[in-house]
Parts: sequence; structure tokens; C-alpha cells
Amino acid sequence: MSGKSLLKNWRKCAVVAVMSMMSAATIAAEPIKVGLVTALSGQSAKSGEALTRGLTIAINEINAAGGVKGHPLELVRRDDESNPGKGMLAARELIQREKVAVLFGGLDTPVSLAIVPLANQLKTPFVGLWAAGTGITHNGAKENYVFRVSAVDELVDEALVEYASEKKGMKKAGMILVNNPWGESNEKGFRAALQKNNIPVAGVERIEDSDVDLVPQLTRLKNDGADTLLMVGNVGPSAQVVKSLHKMNWQVPVVSHWGPAGGRFSELAGPGADQVTFIQTFVFTDHNSAKGNQVMDELKKQYPQIKGLADVTPAVGIANAYDAMHLTAMALNNASSLDGTAIRDGFYAIKDYDGLIKHYQQPFTVQQHDALGPKDYVFAQFKGEQILPVTE
Repeated sequence: MSGKSLLKNWRKCAVVAVMSMMSAATIAAEPIKVGLVTALSGQSAKSGEALTRGLTIAINEINAAGGVKGHPLELVRRDDESNPGKGMLAARELIQREKVAVLFGGLDTPVSLAIVPLANQLKTPFVGLWAAGTGITHNGAKENYVFRVSAVDELVDEALVEYASEKKGMKKAGMILVNNPWGESNEKGFRAALQKNNIPVAGVERIEDSDVDLVPQLTRLKNDGADTLLMVGNVGPSAQVVKSLHKMNWQVPVVSHWGPAGGRFSELAGPGADQVTFIQTFVFTDHNSAKGNQVMDELKKQYPQIKGLADVTPAVGIANAYDAMHLTAMALNNASSLDGTAIRDGFYAIKDYDGLIKHYQQPFTVQQHDALGPKDYVFAQFKGEQILPVTE
């Protein structure tokens, strides 16, 4: 073979080699998609944005450290508008069309409950970040693909009753609950916790998202002797409860699930917003852990509108999403493939993770799909637009 032919052949081989290297690099850089279905519009949009921020900060950290087995993570979002039907359609699109490896769920228990059967049917891990309905993870499926880094209603209800009894002197409980599966889930939990503590029920009243005057419901509870209100509702209904109490001039303690933290509660509720004590899994303060300060610094860097603590409301959404994303990355790294069953088994294989909310030790098992428990709950209230831990 002539020198010219050798040179031509070498160049051809070199081109093939370079193309192969480029192809390998392209394959190695192909992102692993993860999906988020949550409320990105309406009264709860602030919470949906908090979940987005928590996931995004964690994804940036994971990608900066090399991603998952050399693949960067990519977040794909869909707005469920707090509507179960739209949430299920969005979940199906993300799983079947966008091919997300893991789906994250957002705020509303009815939406998450609609997605659960689909996730189990399609064998796609579904990680709850906010919705607390007990049946989301305790769904009775033989093959359960649903995990959660958030509160659980039946545990929250026990904590709320204990707090109301010990801190507010509750002797007769009145329940004011949103009229949907989330409210139903909590009524069951409240009744069990109240019975356990020998506290009678004054009455149970329902509220609709469309209600603008709750004086009739609250008047019935007052007349029936309620000395403390146990409240469950998202931002809008919870704000209407406070506005109606103010109209009645009834200064009754309100101990609430975390619905008020989900949006513009202090603005919508007006005077009296600070009389509501509600549960959280995390609150940023002036004295955070090292990881808390790290996340706060990243929030300020990536979102210039965040200047201080009041601007990260609701912190619980950021924290739950941040820890859930890091735990999910660990599950993906543990998995033998991107097959849903392999990823689910990867969650079970997580040994420990030093997170923002706490240090997790084997957070998931076949029997236990909830990473947080009662010891991880804190009580908070609004001071102006800022959520602060209760100091009493």
C-alpha cells in the first residue's frame, strides 16, 4: 500500500474513531428525565414553585457532581391546576411520552390519589413531595411504586390533637375540613386521635373551595361548645375560615394541617392570620444547619427575588423536594437499569443520607414508603408574610 493510501486509510479510521467518540459522548450525556405534576397556577402556585425550586437546586448539585452514572438529570413539569383529571392526564403524558424515569407529585391529595393507580399500573416510581393523604402510600397495591418525602395525615392528626390538647388546652374539638378526600382522610385520623385522648367532638363542618362566608358553619361549632378548631384546607378555604372568625369576633385557637403554608395565606386571610398554628416538616430560620445555609445561599443565587427568610415561603415545599430529589438520585444510582422495578428496588437499597430536613437512615423499606414521621414535624405560624417556628 502506498504512503498516500496509508494516509487516506488512517484519516478514514481517525474520522470513524472521532465519530464513535462523539457518539459515545452523546450517549453518555443523554439526560435522565424526571417529571413533576403540581399546581403551577391558581392560589397554590407559590407552593408549586417551591417544589420546583427544591428539585432544581438538588438537580444542579447532582449534575455538578457528575449526574447519575454520567447522565445529567432533567426536570420536566406539568401544571395539574389542582384538578385530579388534569393531573392524571399530565402524569400519563410524562410517563408515556416524555419517558420520565421517576414522577414527582405535588400539592393536592385528590390529584395524587388519582395518579397512584396509574403509577402502579405502569410501574413508574411516583414520589410525593407535599400531599399528605394516608392512602397515597398506603394504597393497598400488591406492587407499590409510590414513595413520599412529606407528612402523613394519620400521623399529622395525632400530632395536631396532642398539640391542641397540651398547648391550647383543647377540651372539646371542632373540625372544619375541606370537602374532598383530603378532608375525609383527616376526619378519620382526627376521630381516632381524639378518641385515644378522650376528647369529645363538638361537631364536624365541611368547607368548599368556592365558599366565601363560613359564619354559619363556625356558628354551629361555637354553639356546640368547640373550644379549639382543628382545620384542614388549602390556602383559599383556610383564609376564609380566618376571615369568618374575624367577622364573628370569635377568638378561638385554630390548629391546622399545613394548608395555610401553601400560598398567599396571610394576604388572603387578613387580620387573624397569626392565630393559626400549623404543622410543617421544615422551616428556615436565622440559625440553620450548614446544609440549610447552603440551600439558602443557592436559593438567593438562583432566584434573585429571594432576599431573605420571608421570600422562601413555603420552605416546606423546598425542603421536601430537595431531599426527595437527592434520595431519588441515590435510588437511580442503586438501580441496575432505568426499569421502574429496578428503580423501586433502588429506593429500598438506600442506606443513609444526610439531608436538609434530617439524617435519613434506610428511609424506605418494602413495608415503609414514607421517609418522614412524627418526630420530623414542627409547628409554625405566620408573622406578617414570614413563616416562623412557634416559640411557646
